[in-house]
Parts: sequence; C-alpha cells; structure tokens
Amino acid sequence: MSDPAPDTHGDRPIGPAIGRGLRGRCPACGQGRLFAHFLKAAPTCTACGLRLDLHQADDFPAYIVILLLGHLLVPLMIEVNSAFAIPMGWQVLIWPGLAILLAVAMIQPVKGGVIAFQWSRRMAGFG
Repeated sequence: MSDPAPDTHGDRPIGPAIGRGLRGRCPACGQGRLFAHFLKAAPTCTACGLRLDLHQADDFPAYIVILLLGHLLVPLMIEVNSAFAIPMGWQVLIWPGLAILLAVAMIQPVKGGVIAFQWSRRMAGFG
C-alpha cells in the first residue's frame, strides 16, 4: 500500500484528522490503529501504510493534559468545597486520585490528536 504522507498536493483537513487521532485511529484513513501499545505509536497503519512513527509529539501531550486537568479540577474542587464539608483527609485521597485517573484516561487521546495535527500540517516528518 502507498504511503499518503509524501503526497504534498493532497488536502489534509485538520478537523477529521484530529477526530481520528483522538479515537486512536490513523489520521489519514481512519481505519488502522494509531497505537501499538498504550503510548507507543504503531510503526505503520495496517490499512493505508502511512508511517506513524515519524511523529515528534515529545512532551506536548502531557502539557495539554496538565492544562486541561487544571481547568477541570480547580473549579470542581472549589465548587465541591463550597457545597460540601468534606474532611481534609478524604480530600487528600479524592483529588489526587481523580487527577491520576483523568490523566491516564486523557493522555492517549490527546497524544493521538497531537500526532494527527502534525500529520495534517505536514510537520515532524509527515511532509
């Protein structure tokens, strides 16, 4: 199968590509799996042959997750603390636990979105 990445003339719409990446699918065709393991990109798409290991996401997905978690958890903590009198001991368990669960749930879709963004903009080896 041919590699869609070298196609410099074809259009790569950013919206559908990021949507596919968020779902863990190949940004080009949407059929193949983007990840071989939890955070390791597959070498190639099994459906269209796109090389997926060319990305350079580095720490950017983690920064996005931290930013999103801060914007979700801080207002939630403020509202919960103003509505309920939860003892501090329980809060020490609840908030870090919730942060860890949400971070683990968010990191793979966010990394998929970053890889798809790079592919759609022909960045980081996807030219």
